[in-house]
Amino acid sequence: MEPLVPGATGPAVADVQAALRSLGLLHTEPTAPEAAAVYDEPTALAVRHFQQVRGLSVDGRVGEETYRALSEARWSLGDRVLRYDPERPHRGDDVAGLQERLLELGYDAGRADGILGVETENGLKSFQRDYGLTVDGTCGPGTLRALRQLGRRVTGGRPQLLRQSASLVESGPHLIGRVIVIDPGHGGDDSGYTAGETTESDLVYDLATRIEGRLAAAGATVYLTRGRTGGPTLAERTGFANDARADLFVSLHMEAHDSQHARGVASYYYGTGSGASSTVGEEFANLLRREVVARTGMLDCGSHAKTWDLLRLTRMPAIRIDCGYLSHPVDRQLLLDARLRGTIAQSVLAAVQRLFLPKDADPPTGTYQLSTSA
Repeated sequence: MEPLVPGATGPAVADVQAALRSLGLLHTEPTAPEAAAVYDEPTALAVRHFQQVRGLSVDGRVGEETYRALSEARWSLGDRVLRYDPERPHRGDDVAGLQERLLELGYDAGRADGILGVETENGLKSFQRDYGLTVDGTCGPGTLRALRQLGRRVTGGRPQLLRQSASLVESGPHLIGRVIVIDPGHGGDDSGYTAGETTESDLVYDLATRIEGRLAAAGATVYLTRGRTGGPTLAERTGFANDARADLFVSLHMEAHDSQHARGVASYYYGTGSGASSTVGEEFANLLRREVVARTGMLDCGSHAKTWDLLRLTRMPAIRIDCGYLSHPVDRQLLLDARLRGTIAQSVLAAVQRLFLPKDADPPTGTYQLSTSA
């Protein structure tokens, strides 16, 4: 869809405003039937608020991701019967509510991403089996009533964190056999930000190949989502990682901004900002950002929960790392230096290895060294 921006008019704007009113974010009166709805300033402010709360990019524009999030936010648990459909999976806040309820009761429903997939169906069937319900993987009135009657069983932390942390410990500290997908951002017709004769897509591809070499030398199986000239869609990137059954997914970017003060390193993981998140993704995002900052001396811009499709649709811990701002003269000079890109690649290797180390063997940030031939 063409993004809706301030000044836009038409039925799509009216639909967005209706969704915002239903969520209590817009308090203006609906447009009269004979008049065209206008994307005005109150609408833009409401959209920005919604985007911030939902972990989306806050730009006041309604593109595909924001429009889909608005549609999904309309559903509450109990509004409809939920069942797994591989062709058209249910998506919405009601699905996220079901997933969170199952996780609280100790059932593995996958992460609470609001997409009803196989993991959620299996968790629901396990619940139904344990409580003498019809085991059909359908959340109808009977199953919903049982879910609401039961109290939380898992205590002492987020259930998913407990499960994923245990899985990490059991999997061992080595990288041999790990499948890691590296996603160089942009590519093809989308070159990203241009710094002199060098484009962002070229720089992140160069960085990706450096990371590939170091991880492969450490024993991991590494795949890139694109080559030097390719430009896969977001769905193709996430689908590739899912088909590869990757253990980790790392998307590489170098940012740009109109502000002359924008600079530094930031990382992102899947999370709504209200508790539901990829717990291993959050840990990995923090590890990698701190390693890059400690080894390069660049500004630390923190780690942030986002519900971007790139992070949401991948079925493994996934992060995005923004390695600096090509629009800032200091960051740009650093990022154009091949030695610094080599340092960032070494930071990725250190963060990946530290992720799988037991806590008592985890070295301080910026000190871990793993000898490789790459």
